[in-house]
Amino acid sequence: MRMVDIIAKKRDGEVLTDAEIRWFVNGYSNEDIPDYQASAFAMALYFQGMNEEEAASLTFAMAESGDQLDLSAIEGTKVDKHSTGGVGDKTTLILGPLVAALGIPVAKMSGRGLGHTGGTIDKLEAFKGFRTELNQNEFIRLVNENKIAVAGQSGNLTPADKKLYALRDVTATVDSIPLIASSVMSKKIAAGADAIVLDVKTGSGAFMENLEDAKSLANAMVKIGHSLNRNTMAVISNMDQPLGRFVGNALEVKEAIETLHGKGPEDLHELSVTLAAHMAVAGGKASNEKEGRQLIEEVISNGKAVEKMKQFIQSQGGDPSAVDTPEILNTAKFIKDITAHEAGSVETMHAAQIGKAAMMLGAGRATKDDEIDHAVGIKLHKKIGDEVHEAEPIATLYSNQEDTAHVEEIVRNAYTFVHGKSKKPMLIYETIYK
Repeated sequence: MRMVDIIAKKRDGEVLTDAEIRWFVNGYSNEDIPDYQASAFAMALYFQGMNEEEAASLTFAMAESGDQLDLSAIEGTKVDKHSTGGVGDKTTLILGPLVAALGIPVAKMSGRGLGHTGGTIDKLEAFKGFRTELNQNEFIRLVNENKIAVAGQSGNLTPADKKLYALRDVTATVDSIPLIASSVMSKKIAAGADAIVLDVKTGSGAFMENLEDAKSLANAMVKIGHSLNRNTMAVISNMDQPLGRFVGNALEVKEAIETLHGKGPEDLHELSVTLAAHMAVAGGKASNEKEGRQLIEEVISNGKAVEKMKQFIQSQGGDPSAVDTPEILNTAKFIKDITAHEAGSVETMHAAQIGKAAMMLGAGRATKDDEIDHAVGIKLHKKIGDEVHEAEPIATLYSNQEDTAHVEEIVRNAYTFVHGKSKKPMLIYETIYK
């Protein structure tokens, strides 16, 4: 094979064979194919797209390019969840204990985060002593014993995807739905899941701001999953405003604990229960979503979800007492309210700007080497549809910087108000099974 022929074939809109796609992935991974040809190939894919079979071939080839977790020693159906990311999205912290409390194994590989806050691993490290560096034997043992473990991602998981993504990032080819779908799903396949529940975000704080693009991405990922014999479904959820009331690492952990106690904010509770219900169905504990919801609500009300969270934290070296007394988690030095300059109700929020403000406080990383401050973040007193009186707090900053005027301005400008009443937004737009 010659790379120039494969580029020309895709440029002209023809369908690539599985062998051609695997040849490209292997050649690029081994540095036999130069960046300039890979760039031309990515651009051809960007304009011509891929069909379902091509996307599945690319996904599997990238999954096979590095380590693949063998979870066959774990009893039961392993169900994984993936979110396309959003501001205040702490659902993994909630879903793990909820689903594990039903006896469904949650073997989760998570990473650190770039952007407005840390990733799941960063957030869990708000628990003093919590450890995510687990070898495969320990990881499997913990899941079999407790039905849940979360470990840091292997450095050699889907190296072809990492290399290709870095190239796409500098060649304006990131925004390709088949390439995004293959990138996400390759990591899920390599991580060994039997079933996958996807939370695809859309709105001002999401990667896919447009609802139709989010639907296209969700459909593409679900089709790839089924093509590779993984039970896969997707929920499309709203990220026009942050999820829950808190943005920040320890603050989000506290809110996740409140939600496991049944005292979380309405939107966070609803999305968490919905996703967990689908995971219950995928894990074979419920025959449909309604039955799954009943089981999930039950483990919240009877306290089993909170007990599972304690067991999970303790088994990985963390201090489980923080689950009962979350106030012992990191506390910021300075707390300042941001008040409304006018009365009315909240019409819109720009979630990405709220996320940017949290990052400027130190809750996230601009580069991978930045240190995260677990204690800092933002509490949102008012969200879309809420009534606001003049001079009433709309948000509170938790900071270890005394001067936060620049951050206050960003948060205030993220809100727009309207006189009279405004409508609360829809939380879940659609569910995709096939």
